[in-house]
Amino acid sequence: MKNIQLLGLILVVIGSFLPLVHVPVIGNWNYWKLDHYLAIACWIFAACAVFGIVNYNGKVVRFFGILMILLFTFTLVAVKMQSLEYFSFVPFKSWREAFAGTVKLKWGWIAEFLGAFLMIFATGNKKVNKRTQI
Repeated sequence: MKNIQLLGLILVVIGSFLPLVHVPVIGNWNYWKLDHYLAIACWIFAACAVFGIVNYNGKVVRFFGILMILLFTFTLVAVKMQSLEYFSFVPFKSWREAFAGTVKLKWGWIAEFLGAFLMIFATGNKKVNKRTQI
């Protein structure tokens, strides 16, 4: 299970450098270009998850995996809200929503969420064999 957790962790870290959002004139943004503080929080959570993986502590890995999913969900909601706010100068609400719809999510989110879910669901409880327990 440790290898699957490490694979999930690597996916999360690499996913933070992949394109996450496409802004029409500006281009693709990764986590660092979206928000420095959210990127640093993601990397701190990843570092804490490494601590749990190295020490065979599944609860720590699961906890930080859940925190990462919450962080990614918060980021997605913030991106959508910020895109609506970015085009607030447009006088008509329908136009504002149309322009905000041009901000597209990219494929990097698949790596982020897949890595976090691998970290959560790969933390199996170790079952002790009854023969070795005697």
